[in-house]
Amino acid sequence: MTRQLIIVESPAKVKTIKKFLGPSYTVQASVGHVRDLPASSLGVDESHDFAPHYEIIDKKKDVVSALRAAAARADTVYLAPDPDREGEAIAWHVAELIRDKAKDIKRIQFNEITERAVREALAHPRGLNAHLVDAQQARRVLDRLVGYKISPLLWKTIKRGISAGRVQSVALRLIVEREAEREAFVPEEYWPFHAVLAADEPPVFRAELTKISGKKALVRNAGDAEALESALAGKPFTVEKVEEKERERAPQPPFITSTLQQAANQRLSYGAKRTMSIAQRLYEGVELGDRGLTALITYMRTDSTRIADEARAAAKSFIAEKFGKEYLPARARIYKARGGAQDAHEAIRPVDVTLTPDMVREWLPPEQYNLYSLIWSRFVASQMASARFHDTTASIACAHTLWQAKGERLLFAGHLAAWPRGREEGGALLPPLAPGQTLRLEKLEKEQKFTQPPARYSEASLVKALEELGIGRPSTYAAIISTLQDRDYVRLDARRFVPTDLGRVVCAQLVEHFGRLMDVGFTAHMEEGLDKVAEGGENWVDLLRAFAADFNPTLDAAAKNMRSVKAGLPADIACPQCGKPLVIKFGKAGAFLACTGYPQCRYTSNFARNEDGKVEAVAQEKPQYEKVGQCPRCGRDLVIKTSRTGSRFIACTGYPDCDYAAPFSTGVACPRCGKGSLVEKSTRRGKVFFSCDQYPQCDFALWDRPVPGPCPRCGSPYLVEKKRRDGVKVLCPVKGCGFVRDDDDEDAEGAGAEGTHGLR
Repeated sequence: MTRQLIIVESPAKVKTIKKFLGPSYTVQASVGHVRDLPASSLGVDESHDFAPHYEIIDKKKDVVSALRAAAARADTVYLAPDPDREGEAIAWHVAELIRDKAKDIKRIQFNEITERAVREALAHPRGLNAHLVDAQQARRVLDRLVGYKISPLLWKTIKRGISAGRVQSVALRLIVEREAEREAFVPEEYWPFHAVLAADEPPVFRAELTKISGKKALVRNAGDAEALESALAGKPFTVEKVEEKERERAPQPPFITSTLQQAANQRLSYGAKRTMSIAQRLYEGVELGDRGLTALITYMRTDSTRIADEARAAAKSFIAEKFGKEYLPARARIYKARGGAQDAHEAIRPVDVTLTPDMVREWLPPEQYNLYSLIWSRFVASQMASARFHDTTASIACAHTLWQAKGERLLFAGHLAAWPRGREEGGALLPPLAPGQTLRLEKLEKEQKFTQPPARYSEASLVKALEELGIGRPSTYAAIISTLQDRDYVRLDARRFVPTDLGRVVCAQLVEHFGRLMDVGFTAHMEEGLDKVAEGGENWVDLLRAFAADFNPTLDAAAKNMRSVKAGLPADIACPQCGKPLVIKFGKAGAFLACTGYPQCRYTSNFARNEDGKVEAVAQEKPQYEKVGQCPRCGRDLVIKTSRTGSRFIACTGYPDCDYAAPFSTGVACPRCGKGSLVEKSTRRGKVFFSCDQYPQCDFALWDRPVPGPCPRCGSPYLVEKKRRDGVKVLCPVKGCGFVRDDDDEDAEGAGAEGTHGLR
């Protein structure tokens, strides 16, 4: 029997694809990238055409061994990573590692994980696309050159552990410059007027003051507002003109990556990273009861609005049946992609349009249901008829002033039946009005307001700005935003990005010394160059040579001229203890105020910036600690503390005289070595996990909090806490056991825990 091996990126895809294929097919996952540039060195030979030195990623060595063994047993290996540049690069790396074992290697790709799409891909394999591989390799090398060469300068002059990025730093510049605009903004007072009016028939409506004595209405202060109100007292409001017209509103195209991220942020308050993670699960497949593992959406990294003919035909049939034939447009809707868009695969859409959100709701966690509903509704609406409105605009005179009222009446919902407008998008209703008609003033409203500075970027508006400016690509936006937050360059305030002092100083250093690299136009031009490489129109080595010709001299100059700010940045306030100037310093736990009189004066404080951007010291509350025993070294109290990355530990209250500390134990013995116990730890990014205290002799670790066992069903020496839709449950970590402890500690049937995977 012929043996076929399909290699995909994600283990989740393995289960979905196995459903479609017979026993002659084996499906295995690379679990993402298998090779990369080394972590401890540049890994790029600039003197030999920027040749990259790739290494197998440490935690993927077992994966690579398994892929090589499977390739040796197969007659044909089909490389099926995701259908984009990154996926093409992963396919190429896997091919390089199995080439000496495999008899025949082919590349396949599919935009949706369905039996039809997978079998169609298998029937039409192709070779690896060298241009796409070169484009991804060029991007990786570019980013490595920028990151590895500029970051040490930032360590030397600002703080260790921070980084620069070819795209991330330009995104930071947008946020920092927007904040500078806000701080420089001078608000101006103004007084808008509205008249609440009644006609012969309801409803009452509001009209806005637009002109005074034939000029644009501009009431600057309270005195002018009072004078205008007095001048209008007792004067009639008369309709001068009524304009009516019918208006159509066409639907928006189906989602691409960037517009999905924007809509999910605006309508669901999901960040870009969270949105892409949820979409990945919907693409790879979710359990839907009797249907089993089912892929719900097409590939979610795309900047094309193209829709397959069969998907458009399916949408047409569905709309006619569910909404009626009048909801279909006169001609099929085909959306034109924006300039520079990659058209390798379709827009983001439901795999099966007849699988409505309501039909899958009971099987999906809320966040998956919400995102699927968003994608499904947008796609269906994109193939529907335009909405029609009857618009009315009334011009109303009162003394020397002119007022305007606007209203609309929905004539035909069209696509709004599937994609309703937000509240703020709807128009008011007006009563029947006619020229010469006198209206009754119910109330005259005036309000003091001030002009507002430009709004800070939200995730949605930042993604929109990056896309419009041609900075990065939609598939990279989530990572860019995540990195800016992880590096403590920005923070979120009311879902808007605010640059930290660290972000400001990093941006200032980079703009001063790497002006061209930080230029929006230059960054966009580099993206265009990478696109040309992907299309075969430019050689990737030539692109890098042109970049290095400008970058290397700039780097040399920056190494000589970049000034250190480790002594601190001026805070423009005096030390409350000694009167000497305070400065802003950057420590492991973030920015803080310190006295320039150190070491004689040891004053430090947290700080905040007011609305004008001025620094203000913030009193720090003394933390309350839980006492847990006596220190074995000095006899003082031991307390539970929390590290800066989030995990708890035990420490002596006598610090710094006594530096005794111990990890926080869960009380569960290590199930692997039996010698140690599982203790609480946290990653650099603040995610808590649990590992054996005998590390590195024992490298057992898990994400879920361990609970003393044993499992009454299978004998596992420990259980774990897992967060599920019905709350936090204690269950068995052994795959297939299915034990879930109920509130009465009785043996209960459950859905079963997924295997608890080791981290190292």
